[in-house]
Amino acid sequence: MRRSTFNVLYFINRTKVIKDGRVPILARITLNKQRAEFTTGRHVEPDFWNMKQCKVASISKGAREINSYLDLIKSNLLLKKRELEEQGRQITAMDLKNAYLGIDSSEKTILQIFKEHNEKVEGLINKDFAPGTVERYKTCYKHVQDFIKTKYKRNDVNLSDVNAMFVSDFDYYLKTTRNCCNNTAVKYNKNFKKIVRIALANGWIKKDPYTSFKFRLDDVDLAYLDELELNALMKKEFVIERMQQVKDVYLFCCFTGLAFVDVSSLKADDIVTKDFKLWIKKQRQKTKNWCHIPLLEPAIKILEKYKNHPICKTKGLLLPVLSNQKMNAYLKEIADITGINKSLSTHTARHTFATTVTLSNHVSMEVVSKMLGHSSVNMTKKYARVVDDLIGRDMQKLTGIYSTAAAN
Repeated sequence: MRRSTFNVLYFINRTKVIKDGRVPILARITLNKQRAEFTTGRHVEPDFWNMKQCKVASISKGAREINSYLDLIKSNLLLKKRELEEQGRQITAMDLKNAYLGIDSSEKTILQIFKEHNEKVEGLINKDFAPGTVERYKTCYKHVQDFIKTKYKRNDVNLSDVNAMFVSDFDYYLKTTRNCCNNTAVKYNKNFKKIVRIALANGWIKKDPYTSFKFRLDDVDLAYLDELELNALMKKEFVIERMQQVKDVYLFCCFTGLAFVDVSSLKADDIVTKDFKLWIKKQRQKTKNWCHIPLLEPAIKILEKYKNHPICKTKGLLLPVLSNQKMNAYLKEIADITGINKSLSTHTARHTFATTVTLSNHVSMEVVSKMLGHSSVNMTKKYARVVDDLIGRDMQKLTGIYSTAAAN
């Protein structure tokens, strides 16, 4: 461990002259290149102050008392420093100053606020927060913690240290040291900004360090299966049970548009019969919006296939869904084996439902939005693309019209 550098320097403030012409003596603590100053409560005539020796240059009794007192301050500061270090604390010059003066240094720290926030949201899982959201806050906390250790060589920082430069450096750390893409870095910054807003709302900090920070998301065209790829996956059978299981759950999502968190909690109560047809009527865990999805035949067959699966019976679920991490890992393997040259994940199934299964078959955007459980059609537009086949079919109508017009 690198040794800390510590020094106490005394100087006078010539601008603060009291009635008898004396000026105050100040102490400056320097600890690991950080400074903190305070008044010693002693005064001296400017002409009697020795700047090089940092003491009163006089043999009078009063001068000797002042110099002894300054030596005592330095000794007590050194003792207080050792005391704080023995407590396992990583201290700053300001911490040492406050401890010596008996000032309540109970200023909250950023990781303290962040930890309290995460403990609260963890108690609200499946009530106000989805498990994935809570996990993201935990990951963000870890990134902020590692950033502070890397940048400041400390375990935590006071809220007063969280300024515009802190935010800018954190963003740079995410994109370089953590190798996060821009959109991922933006998401972590938004998580961290919530913690900053908590501090602002409680009056613990006065200025928002994110005032001049711009959140800019890059447009990302996420993968989805086209009709040929979807059919190829449906026909592919796997000998390994888990591979087949992951494929079936993924296909179920392709034909229902359910997100991973919703399909993993799908129960018999979520299936209703309407007009002699089976429907999924389920409240989305992420947005709390209701989705109403009529079940297509491929999805019904998958439910029928797993109705007696041991995991389904034990947990009261309709499908044996692995963890999101395992699902995504197996899907990459499945794509390679099937000859699908795309990076598949559980979320690409939702894109496949919006684009290939529904919109390309002339299902309206409004209906797709309702089935996906979106709050507005604008959210659905991010998921759906107007595929080339759909463009071709629509333009074919115009070809016939204008061909006839040209002939006349």
